[in-house]
Amino acid sequence: MLRTPPKQFDAVRVRTALREWAFNTKRRSNPDVPMPDDIRVILDWVRRNTLPMSAWEQTEKIDVVVGALGTLLDGTAAAASSVTRNRRIMSLAMDYAVRHGILRQNPMPKGKGSSGGAPKVAQAIDKRSLLNAQQVTALLEWIGKRPRRGLLYRAFFATLCYAGLRPEEAVALRVSDAILPDSGWGEFVIYQAAPEVGSQWTDSGDTHDDRGLKGRAEGDTRTVPIHPDLVAFLREIINRYELKPTDLLFPGEGGGKLAGSVFRRVWEKARKAVLAPHEFSSPAGRRVYDCRHTCLTAWLNRGIPPAQVAEWAGNSVPVLLAIYARCIVGQLANYLRQIEDIRYVPTAA
Repeated sequence: MLRTPPKQFDAVRVRTALREWAFNTKRRSNPDVPMPDDIRVILDWVRRNTLPMSAWEQTEKIDVVVGALGTLLDGTAAAASSVTRNRRIMSLAMDYAVRHGILRQNPMPKGKGSSGGAPKVAQAIDKRSLLNAQQVTALLEWIGKRPRRGLLYRAFFATLCYAGLRPEEAVALRVSDAILPDSGWGEFVIYQAAPEVGSQWTDSGDTHDDRGLKGRAEGDTRTVPIHPDLVAFLREIINRYELKPTDLLFPGEGGGKLAGSVFRRVWEKARKAVLAPHEFSSPAGRRVYDCRHTCLTAWLNRGIPPAQVAEWAGNSVPVLLAIYARCIVGQLANYLRQIEDIRYVPTAA
């Protein structure tokens, strides 16, 4: 939507100028954070060369934008999930323009038959990303032996592997959110999440943004069982680090929320140290989120009803089945026995 491509500027630098300054009301209006001179030059050029909103009524311009939403800065195709997200964000912006009378209608193409249809995004997880029990045990043992905070990191990853929490839910847990008996099963009461969005995008200036549970009404909660092994891990770190009921269950170095960059680095080191070279280069546990996938898949494979797993996981049943249906194994023989006596022809005499 520029009159001419900004060839005199580095593309990444232009994107940074727009994202970090032009589109960041908190930063651009802060007199204590002066805008760098090179950023100011870029934004002045963009302001002079931006087309008016009437350009959105030209089909050829829309086609260019739709194509750009599916392309990386180096010209290669973006992932299907990125294209879908980019199109959704752009459509929301256009809806805003329509509501405020800037545009008459949303110009973004809609429908499966439209020329700008977004690529299909696979909901099902890659079965290769799941970890087996031996791998999880070895990873947790290696992490637990790290100096200083190894036990705390082990308890954090065990919470994802045993209870299926999302990482942003685990980092928001307080000690009082966990019921931890001396023996047997415990229980989490989950009511908030703290995803990382960057300090420049939060009202508080914190890196994490405190939110309610994903896909649930404000103030809603859910309970999740705590495996006896995990109960022992959590009781150990509470005693070791002298955590109070109001403290974060997994505090960061300075007492604040555990940073994603920290626990991702710990997980990456553990994978490299524990897994065989061919396993490390594979998708197995490549993302921290794969710990949750491994847990939920294990629950389903042990015959826990999908409705119960969905309740513990904080998903709807349709979403749960769409994501994990291909990973449910080990029950086929039992199913076949249950339907073996269904016959529609007379048996032989």
